[in-house]
Amino acid sequence: MIAEDKARLRAHMRRLRMTDDGPALAVPTVLRARLARSGIIASYLPIGGEIDPTPIVESALALGWRIAMPHVTNRAAPMRFLAWTPSDPLVAGPFGLRQPASDAPELVPDMILTPLVAFDLALNRLGQGAGYYDRAFAALPDALRIGVAWSVQQVPKVPVDAWDIALHAIVTEREWIGPDSL
Repeated sequence: MIAEDKARLRAHMRRLRMTDDGPALAVPTVLRARLARSGIIASYLPIGGEIDPTPIVESALALGWRIAMPHVTNRAAPMRFLAWTPSDPLVAGPFGLRQPASDAPELVPDMILTPLVAFDLALNRLGQGAGYYDRAFAALPDALRIGVAWSVQQVPKVPVDAWDIALHAIVTEREWIGPDSL
């Protein structure tokens, strides 16, 4: 039943997400304070109506962070986070992704910016459905998990399976949802 609920919610929210073209994302004070301590931040390039995390990435770069981007080969292989700078070329990946070349150095992120299909106030997330981020979260338990979404993607309750891993916080174009410090 949860799988059917997730599939229906995913389809509805993808359509809804495609209709939103709101204001650019702002970097909340809480997140800006955490970025003052440098590290490695994993981000993504938006596709399919996802909100653009570029303002967060630019703030992180200005504060000395290194950037990693997801690299996917197929559904069975885990997602890796590979080093990337804005001047590095990107290559075509599966599912319409643009990603670093497979020979880029692998990095271990301190913070993972995660695109969302839907979220709730309990910091549960619904992703694309392939499980890449949940597997990455399980492999990197010390990384801060920050969801990035349009506010219209909030739902009362996300259906959750045993393997789903909640976020530490969510940022939308309107608000920060999470603790007052990271």
